Amino acid sequence: MSDEVQAEPEVREHQGESGPDSAVPLIFGRLLKRLRTQAGMERAELGSRTGYSAATIASFEQGRRIPSASFIRHADEVLGAQGVLVDFSDEMEKAQYPAFFQDAAALEKKAVALHFFAVQTVPGLLQTEDYARAVFTVRRPPLDEATIEQRVTARLARQEIFGRKPMPTISFVMEEAVLRKGLGGREVVRGQLEQILLIGQRSNVEIQVMPDAREEHAALSGRFTLIETTKGRRIAYVEAYKSSRLFIDRSTVRELEERYGLLRAQALSPRESLALVEKLLGET
Repeated sequence: MSDEVQAEPEVREHQGESGPDSAVPLIFGRLLKRLRTQAGMERAELGSRTGYSAATIASFEQGRRIPSASFIRHADEVLGAQGVLVDFSDEMEKAQYPAFFQDAAALEKKAVALHFFAVQTVPGLLQTEDYARAVFTVRRPPLDEATIEQRVTARLARQEIFGRKPMPTISFVMEEAVLRKGLGGREVVRGQLEQILLIGQRSNVEIQVMPDAREEHAALSGRFTLIETTKGRRIAYVEAYKSSRLFIDRSTVRELEERYGLLRAQALSPRESLALVEKLLGET
């Protein structure tokens, strides 16, 4: 989905987490296998020349795992595909995510400003690899190992936005209870708290915590994300069980912007919030 949003997207119903959410990985995999075979190359050789094992190449060819953009470019060169594989890069990147998140992920990647309110887990952009894996591992019904690895890889890839230039403005408000959850165990929690402290030092990032003891709360209805595009369009993303929605009508977006503004006023300041995170780290 581009920044030029012409109409309000429909609600995307969640169709399950058993594997990639489109036929593109299967089509890409079959093409990769055909080109490899035509080049007279075994999986082990292609793997060694691109930095992957033969088993991983098999997963790519069977559409069970989404290759990175760097692998696609490298494989295209090694197999002399003349851009045929590279043409799949955008769609393969999109296929990394569950269907309900694909449009939001595309908008997030190019956003100039992002604002997150989190109520259950640490926001994906802040998650460590171990924490993200714990999030996907405890999900029920359970995800298979290939899907878990695919989701973890995709979640970590989103964090490239922190190194993007020009830097986007990013803020987070999360419930204190999120930080106190023992998800993944003590070491995973420690690593996650350390990461929050590290990212919280970035000049373009502000992290705030909503204390459990607050008597006023502007957003009891749940989590949401506010997105501002390079063209100044403001969009709200709201995710719920088995569905999600992108809102572009000004009245709804303004309502969520007002909630977020109140949340930031009610929450601890960024400095106080990081001090709380540091305190919790010391107690973990």
